[in-house]
Amino acid sequence: MKILFLVFHGFSEYNGISKKIRYQVNGLKENGHKVMLCSYIIDKNGYRKRMVDESVLENYGSGFLAKIRKRVCYNAIVNYAIQNNIELVYMRSDHNANPFTIHFLRKLKIYGIRTVMEIPTYPYDDEYKNLPFSFKINLYIDKFFRNRLAKQTINIVTFSKYERIFGVPTINISNGIDFKSIKLKDHLNKNCSQINLIGVAEIHPWHGFDRVIIGLSEYYKTNPKIKVQFNIVGEGDHNEIEKLKRITVQKGIDDYVIFHGTKFGKELDELFNLADMGIASLARHRSNITYIKTLKNREYAARGIPFVYSEIDEDFENMPYIIKAPANEEPLNIQRIIDFYKGNNLTPSQIRSSIEKDLSWESQMKKVLNQINYLL
Repeated sequence: MKILFLVFHGFSEYNGISKKIRYQVNGLKENGHKVMLCSYIIDKNGYRKRMVDESVLENYGSGFLAKIRKRVCYNAIVNYAIQNNIELVYMRSDHNANPFTIHFLRKLKIYGIRTVMEIPTYPYDDEYKNLPFSFKINLYIDKFFRNRLAKQTINIVTFSKYERIFGVPTINISNGIDFKSIKLKDHLNKNCSQINLIGVAEIHPWHGFDRVIIGLSEYYKTNPKIKVQFNIVGEGDHNEIEKLKRITVQKGIDDYVIFHGTKFGKELDELFNLADMGIASLARHRSNITYIKTLKNREYAARGIPFVYSEIDEDFENMPYIIKAPANEEPLNIQRIIDFYKGNNLTPSQIRSSIEKDLSWESQMKKVLNQINYLL
């Protein structure tokens, strides 16, 4: 089958979402299909372009009109799909339901080209509540049109437990891992005098890193013998990062909370090698999410690192190397983390091997393909 994997943004070398999309494309290819990746870039001269792999599909030009054109002009994608005998469009939602995307999918359907739409996080409305009004306008438009957009698809791909989203049957999968690209932690750091926590994310309020910082503040009030350091890796929501830095200084623990900024490649591998416990999402309740299968949980496991999270992730609930934090605003209990880590004797390779069979992108994308083939 010929598949066009469609995203409405570009890519960054260090961005986890960018990596995930490329791994999904590889997962589809590993299942024996021919896959083209359609994305959107702004080149070094400011030209806005729709790309298919490395080729320019459409150049929208630069300036204000180009911004408009890239949001309303999809004929080039339709023509490409027709001319190249595309059978399936796998579209990653950008919360961009509107009359133009609806018309785009209708045209594909007229020519017998099916569409499935992946919604990376659902529900997602509460993710907008602390964002500026300019972002909320896009959400309001999306809310008005998203049921009609969804009806143009054959399925919604979701990482949640929902059986239907916007009235359309779902395909429930997990986030996967490309194990070839994730370096396994080299060794256990059984240093009784220091424990290193690591939180790697495109940082937003729902990661709940403030719970860790305040928890460290409470911990250090007890004059402990074991040093605990929290390494925060990544950028993201500027206001959230500034808030985290402000809390760190106010609590007087800036010696124990290190903001590394964005790291990738060898530098990121080195930080993971030093890490003893991973900090995943601790505040998904802030965006009204209970069930989710995050990419970060899987990356920590693939690295061979035990970790803590607060949502319900059915792939990890019974694993011996995870610890669950309550889904509330309480500070993270650092002593509980220390006790858990001391009692964990699993090696990195044992942690990784627990997910290698079921959580590869090849196996997850196969679930999507099997369901689609059943419907076609």
